[in-house]
Order: sequence, then structure tokens, then C-alpha cells
Amino acid sequence: MTEPSKRSTIYFDPELHKALRLKAASTHRSVSDLVNEAVRQSLQEDRDDLAAFDERGAEPTMTYEELLSDLKAHGKL
Repeated sequence: MTEPSKRSTIYFDPELHKALRLKAASTHRSVSDLVNEAVRQSLQEDRDDLAAFDERGAEPTMTYEELLSDLKAHGKL
């Protein structure tokens, strides 16, 4: 069973609100739909970033100086 939508008050900058209303009208969607989609995308990006950090956590690290030395040694600087 799907939980009912929750109501929240959000204060937008006037220009952002105008842009949202225009996009909603031009795409035949509600402002709520647009905001929900944007928040979902933002949270998914955060989750993807955290997963990438976890996956790369075991990779060796090097200092900036070591990186410069490596680049010079391989003729890239």
C-alpha cells in the first residue's frame, strides 16, 4: 500500500518560483511533480557519490608532491 503524500511548505525565490510555474505549465505537470523529481535526482546523485567513495576507499592515496613527481617521471609535466 502506498503511503499518502506529505505536505510541506517551501519558500522559493520569486524568479525560481516563476520558472517552476512556467515549466509546469509547459510540460503539463504540477510544480510538486517537478520539485519531487528534482529532489529525487539530487538524493540519487548523493547516494551514487557515496557509493563511489565506498568503492574507491581501498585505493592507495598519494600526496600532491608524489603526484607531481609521478607525472614528471612519466613525461606528463
